[in-house]
Amino acid sequence: MVRVRFAPSPTGQLHVGALRTALFNWLFARQTGGTFVLRIEDTDVSRSSEELTRTILEALKWVGLDWDEGPIYQSQRFENYRQAARRLVELGQAYYCFCLPEEIDRRREETKASGQHWKYDRHCLRLPESRRNKLVEKGAPAAIRFLMPGGKTEFDDLIHGRISVENKNLEDFVLLRSDGFPTYHLSVVVDDIESRITHVIRGDDHITNTPKQILLYKAFQAELPKFAHLPLILGPDRKKLSKRHGHTSVLSFRDQGYLPLAFFNFVAQLSWSPGREERIYSREEMIAEFSLGHISKGSPVFDLNKLQWLNSRLINEMPVSELMTELRPWLEKKGLELDAWLGERKDWLARLIEMVRPRSRTLAELADMLAPFFSDRVSYDPEAVQKYLMDTSLEHLLPRLKEDLKKVEAFKADELEKVLRSRAEKEGVKAAVFIHALRVLLLGRSVGPGIFEVLEMMGKEKTLARFDNLAEARKVIEKVTEVKNERNDSDNL
Repeated sequence: MVRVRFAPSPTGQLHVGALRTALFNWLFARQTGGTFVLRIEDTDVSRSSEELTRTILEALKWVGLDWDEGPIYQSQRFENYRQAARRLVELGQAYYCFCLPEEIDRRREETKASGQHWKYDRHCLRLPESRRNKLVEKGAPAAIRFLMPGGKTEFDDLIHGRISVENKNLEDFVLLRSDGFPTYHLSVVVDDIESRITHVIRGDDHITNTPKQILLYKAFQAELPKFAHLPLILGPDRKKLSKRHGHTSVLSFRDQGYLPLAFFNFVAQLSWSPGREERIYSREEMIAEFSLGHISKGSPVFDLNKLQWLNSRLINEMPVSELMTELRPWLEKKGLELDAWLGERKDWLARLIEMVRPRSRTLAELADMLAPFFSDRVSYDPEAVQKYLMDTSLEHLLPRLKEDLKKVEAFKADELEKVLRSRAEKEGVKAAVFIHALRVLLLGRSVGPGIFEVLEMMGKEKTLARFDNLAEARKVIEKVTEVKNERNDSDNL
């Protein structure tokens, strides 16, 4: 039976690369009817925190990943690792190292100065047995090092194929530090053996660790798991993904208004493809389609535009009732209570969402576009105001259009369009002058749905009230000018 694990370290937030690892392990477990184990690698006590652990678990839950066993905390298993290291010493597979860090540093620098490659020189392995025993009896601080055998270590990676490493190029690495804390190699292998992990799916930055860990499996006389190393995710500039590419925590994408299923699809399709048309898969469909054999060896590029496209598509494909549920917290952040609109105006709200959502890439954008229809306050975009509301002719054009609209009894898009175009013709101006100005006055921005549909959905009372916002909207430009002047004054000091 397949058993896989995801083992994040709570020394930082969960990022895209780690989430992809978790997601592929989860998909493989669900596709094969296996077990997904969650392990928290918190042996670095000084840098690990409960708060970071909580955010990691929260991120996994947000994307929709559940686990069958765990979380298993390595910080609660230190004695297991110490016993395992001592057992390898008894088996002749490891030995005590009494070298002080400063002694090793000195020998390392001397080796480098001579132009040679450094690896631990087995100084303590050459100590007479009687000398080693006395040091152990005295309780001298000692690390435990793995005794590297000769020959070579080979394994068949499920993504990269056959990999072979000469053991002579590997040093006798530390298993247990002199302070009693285990190293990564020891703790991960001990835990994988005890958890009966059958497949280790992780990033290819771990490929260099794999030969050492395979040798540890053999030293413990344990069955080897199969290994699959995922290619590195790159930024648009084809360099390692980092913060400069917007590579922030998983939860930051939630906080920007991305839907969990869209993010699930986006991350799943970094290196993996079902070989069909691009579309949004349900989690059940993704499980059915997933295969390690469809993972590419090439490094995928983190394309924020694709994530936005997926999110926008999902926003437009979701049933309106589900979208209302997703939107509720976003509107509440703006002080808008959705419950008041879910009664007799529920149909109006559904029509409004249908009208607005084609232009929304995120829930945050959708909430911003909906807000003017609920609130009496409008947040004005300075660029839109500068472009469409600063013409002095509007001071007499808009009041005349307002008087025309007051007379409209059936406040419907078709009738409103006739009224606006008629007023434009009478004034000898293009209809666009009114259209652009109204869109900014009503919505605070220069882009949005068709203005006549906006007028109808806004309603007569709220629309007419917005005509009085011209002076208020123009104040935005005054504030921007003041800020620029203050900055210039500061620069000149």
